[in-house]
Amino acid sequence: MPNDLKDKVVLITGAAIGIGAASVKIFLEEGVKHIAITDIDVNAGKQLEQDLNSKYPGRVSFIKCDVTNDEELFAAYDQVLKQYGYIDFVINNAGLMNDGPKVYKKEIEVNVAALVTSTLKAWELMRKDKSGRGGVIVNIASVAALVHSPYMPIYNSTKSAVLQFSNCIGTTENYEKTGVKVITVCYGVTKTSLLSKHKMQNFSDIHEDLEEVLKQFPAQSAEEAAQGLVDACKRGESASTWLVTDGKGARDITPVVQEAYSLFHEAIMQN
Repeated sequence: MPNDLKDKVVLITGAAIGIGAASVKIFLEEGVKHIAITDIDVNAGKQLEQDLNSKYPGRVSFIKCDVTNDEELFAAYDQVLKQYGYIDFVINNAGLMNDGPKVYKKEIEVNVAALVTSTLKAWELMRKDKSGRGGVIVNIASVAALVHSPYMPIYNSTKSAVLQFSNCIGTTENYEKTGVKVITVCYGVTKTSLLSKHKMQNFSDIHEDLEEVLKQFPAQSAEEAAQGLVDACKRGESASTWLVTDGKGARDITPVVQEAYSLFHEAIMQN
């Protein structure tokens, strides 16, 4: 069943710039009632809020939030709940792509721990079996979750964790009991500041040509990635996985992911 966005309340993390900011604009075009943006970039967040509210009065709010700080994260949820009483869609978009020795722990905290915490928070408030309205949680992974690569093993691992966690919590059994859908979106190479030298670093000096390697892959714009995200939000079933790469729109690759896990299961069960 399609997931209607019209008149819905949305919370999206890490959305002051890049794909997140582009997604906010499309969500508004789709007719959401309100969208709350969280980010650590206060200047960009407030500017986006101001710009969009000039066109969509009162439908956008910016909340300064470090998703790795539980107090700030829960306060962001509480602010939206205080105003509307519910949240229909949560998009866990905040992410880091930096395997540097001084950054990788933060990368794990942002990409995995904070995403899990936010998902569980949304899950509990949305659950129909606990007086919620149901809802949709969309977790952002990456094509890095689907491939092996020597360049950024920590980043790849975090995105693999996002995929596994989301597919497991989003299983049919859980969805049928709670009414909460959990969807995974895997972006391909996208032209954003995440790929800039000051934000991206290898885990060691073994590989120094990461930028050149990435240039070999077709890159999509932030707007194309954002459109894919919104389409996945509208079309996705629980535990589905969507590939958004090369500007080709959102493609449901759930059967491929399920087949891969089936092969793992067969290997486990072999005598």
